[in-house]
Amino acid sequence: MQAISLNRRNFMLGAAAGAAALSMRPGLSYAVEGDTLIVRGASDIEVLDPAFQNGLLEEEIGRCLFVSLNRLDDVREGVAWKPYAASDLKLKSPTEIEFKLQDWLTWTGDFGPVTAEDVKYSFERVADPKNASAWAYAFDALKEVEVTGERTGIIHLKAPSAPFWVTTLPYYMGHIVCKKAVEAVGGKFTTEVPASAGPYLIEKWVPKQSLTLKLNPAWKGEVPAFAKVQFQIVTDDDSAALAYESKAVDYAKISLNTLATYKEKLPEKSTLIQMDGTRLAWLAINVKNPKFADEKVRRAIQYAMDVSQIMEGSYSGLAAAATGVVPPALIGHRDKILYPADAAKAQALLEEAGVSGLTVELAAQNDKTSQLTCQIIQALLGAVGITVEIKNYDDGVYWTLGDKGSGETWKTLELVLMNFAGGVDPSENLTWFRPSQIGVYNWAQFDSPEFEKLYQNGMAETDQEKRGVIYRKMQDLMEESGGFVFLTHETFAAVVRDGLRPCIMADGYLDMTRFAKA
Repeated sequence: MQAISLNRRNFMLGAAAGAAALSMRPGLSYAVEGDTLIVRGASDIEVLDPAFQNGLLEEEIGRCLFVSLNRLDDVREGVAWKPYAASDLKLKSPTEIEFKLQDWLTWTGDFGPVTAEDVKYSFERVADPKNASAWAYAFDALKEVEVTGERTGIIHLKAPSAPFWVTTLPYYMGHIVCKKAVEAVGGKFTTEVPASAGPYLIEKWVPKQSLTLKLNPAWKGEVPAFAKVQFQIVTDDDSAALAYESKAVDYAKISLNTLATYKEKLPEKSTLIQMDGTRLAWLAINVKNPKFADEKVRRAIQYAMDVSQIMEGSYSGLAAAATGVVPPALIGHRDKILYPADAAKAQALLEEAGVSGLTVELAAQNDKTSQLTCQIIQALLGAVGITVEIKNYDDGVYWTLGDKGSGETWKTLELVLMNFAGGVDPSENLTWFRPSQIGVYNWAQFDSPEFEKLYQNGMAETDQEKRGVIYRKMQDLMEESGGFVFLTHETFAAVVRDGLRPCIMADGYLDMTRFAKA
């Protein structure tokens, strides 16, 4: 098949306009030096409640407002955790985790000390199916939390779970909320936090523009390096680079297009950060949509997708094609895909299925990389006789498309370009494709009892080699279903001012409480 050539230059015009708009915001022209840190926020906030938040900026704000029993180190230093809200956190038995909370932790709003009862409420609230939390999967291994004292307790698991320590306890679903305060506002909240206990408080929020944090005077833990943190909301990666160059922010995640440029010439007094990412991009094919009822049609789409052209056109040749959900650094990574690009096979399968003149909709976010990727997919499928109509959406609308709680569109989706953060354990990357995630984040409606059984086996298995076998088989099942085309684990790239040392999590999220002055 002839290579497809698409030029990113046109997309930069929109990015420049976005940066110009950013620079015109009242009171913003240069990042403030000294006690205020200004960074890019990749989205606005909608829900700060750990049980129901959506991710992106909400995750980063959550680390500032709330505490978790433990927390992960910067991913560049390896996968390790340290006690945080817990002064003591240890394995009492294979299915019992004993904790003791820091004796100085208190809630804002005169709600008193952070207690073991708050931990119990926080965990069991997320786990309770009645609350329909998208993050309930992380507590599948949880049996109950036993309160043994005001600040002590035991987490009882149904079975041993190695991922629990690194994918549940230190992440957003493991953030502790105040039972009394949350119950007082009806059991859940959005952007008005009823009580918090972390190092920072929200000082000011200007929707779709910025959010500023200030130090929590009641915080008695390790004091953050900056008295204030301000997030300037810039949703587009290319616009973020231009905002950085205009000195509107001190740190920004950037696109791979910008990475290629900065490799040649970096802005002065700056450091470039590049590392292998865990964020997966893939094409979801709704296997329950009548257009894809015939497996031959789904397989034809898989064969038509020459992912190498997407790597060149959308990622500037700086990202590698994915072989599955699990990235190379984690156990369970596959060496190759089952259905490599073959346009002739794709056309033959469509003929066998008796399908011609097929038109499909491709839903995607409206960022520059997604738009480029959609155009390449459109060309690749067009080459085998499938017409693709691209539908671009803002973040707020996009994430409702496959959500059964937001309407009926989840049933009728056709193709969706998806992008999701990964974790430090393969289970975190695979959990989104379980049957229970249909109508939540499993937009391909991949429904495999065998996949679910293997997932549970992998969670309980402690032998790493055996876990690897399980996770490779799970990815085989996904690809065999015809519901997925794996694109890439996006290379992570960011730029930061000299003298500033960021703290980056495995999924590219930031821990602002541990940014430091180098």
